[in-house]
Amino acid sequence: MKKLIRSNSDRKLSGVLGGLAKYTGIDASLLRVLFVILLIFTGFFPLVLIYAAWIFVVPEESDVM
Repeated sequence: MKKLIRSNSDRKLSGVLGGLAKYTGIDASLLRVLFVILLIFTGFFPLVLIYAAWIFVVPEESDVM
């Protein structure tokens, strides 16, 4: 069973997008580019709020294993 975790090895800020990339099987760089594009088009606030929530909700890789 796959678990959604924040990555320790593939991280730029807090590992949220790196962990999401591992979970979905999508390249992390592609997810980061999509995130920035969506960040611009949504006016920053919604995605920043979701990202901040994921930092506190999704456990870190070292905490799970």
